[in-house]
Amino acid sequence: MTAFIIWGGMGSIFTIYGIYACFTKKALPFGFWANAEMFKVKDVKAYNRAVGKLWCVFGIVFILLGVPLLTGKNSPYVIFSILGCMAEAIGVMVVYVTVIEKKYRKEE
Repeated sequence: MTAFIIWGGMGSIFTIYGIYACFTKKALPFGFWANAEMFKVKDVKAYNRAVGKLWCVFGIVFILLGVPLLTGKNSPYVIFSILGCMAEAIGVMVVYVTVIEKKYRKEE
């Protein structure tokens, strides 16, 4: 149970970050990659909303992937949480690069 509470807490942090990105009034785009220079964005508000939605979906799916942790100690179903989390992270990166970045990158 403790593992799921920690897992759910992390998923909640991702979701809260996404909600904050969706509704921020800042004129700066939210970065997706850590320690990477941000590209020029066409529409900052729409970009932040798209990134926020992506983080919200990531957080909710992350929490759902933690459900096998509730089955108890030494459960073989925990492998679904681990592999699902890896697949989800790769999927989010693919969506960001192929959809969001392509749509909102300002051509110079």
